[in-house]
Amino acid sequence: MLNLERLRTLDALSRHGSVSAAAEGLHVTTSAVSQQLAKLEREVGQQLLAKNGRGVRLTDAGRLLAEHASRILSQVELAQADLEAQRGQVAGELRLSAFPTAARGLFPVALSALRREHPALRLRSRELEPARGIAGVVRGDLDLAVVLDWYNKPMPLPDGLVKAPVLDDPADVALPAGHRLADRDEVDLGEFAEDEWITWGEGEFCHEWLMFTLRSRGVEPIVGHRAAETHTQLNLVQAGLGVCIAPLLGRHPVPEGVVMVPLKQRVRRHVYVVWRADADRRPSIRAAVRALQEAAAKVG
Repeated sequence: MLNLERLRTLDALSRHGSVSAAAEGLHVTTSAVSQQLAKLEREVGQQLLAKNGRGVRLTDAGRLLAEHASRILSQVELAQADLEAQRGQVAGELRLSAFPTAARGLFPVALSALRREHPALRLRSRELEPARGIAGVVRGDLDLAVVLDWYNKPMPLPDGLVKAPVLDDPADVALPAGHRLADRDEVDLGEFAEDEWITWGEGEFCHEWLMFTLRSRGVEPIVGHRAAETHTQLNLVQAGLGVCIAPLLGRHPVPEGVVMVPLKQRVRRHVYVVWRADADRRPSIRAAVRALQEAAAKVG
């Protein structure tokens, strides 16, 4: 009889690509991963791993068994979801992630409500950028991820995931109080051709959206500063070092000396939550989605 935990370890190695990454994903030591895989090899009587430089790779037998392991674990997840649905109880462990402003703007309210209403539910949350959150859900490291689309640039979503809307998040331009456009009722992105932008990290989805959107308005962006956290960006604006896009979610309190001016284009982010289709019937998933939507209704 194949051991489920050893199959889970093999699946993690297949998905993550290395023993150390599999250990991190499973929240165990690398030694524990190696021991489980060695036991699995003895169990099946075949070599599943081969040395590959300083790491390891799956043999043909290892890849074959890893494919079966993925399907078996998906069926186990489905069985657990069905049992939870039949029992109707919100219990067990729920692992969530959100991008930084959603973690700041939604998690304190949503997770405290879940803990208060469902004391048998163990919550584990992480702050992750949308792409990493989606990857974590696909791999099975996370149960839910709060992610986003921009109004004119959707986030690619893999097959096998379910999503639900959380909120539409309006965004303004944050300007230093002394900026030439600070007293305007609204502005156009094309008016910022000579301004330095404070933006997110290179390659991040929100940064790529900003570059795409500015260029579509005929502006070749001048990127002066990069910061992952909204309040770091706003503090740089306060210091007169540039302008930035500031969505409503998670931006309060706005520093003194920073002015928010709406855009004529009415820029919005579509914030939503994703989870695996095979976990769709879990009461804990449904409870978490409701809690996030209720927390979003209080944003303002």
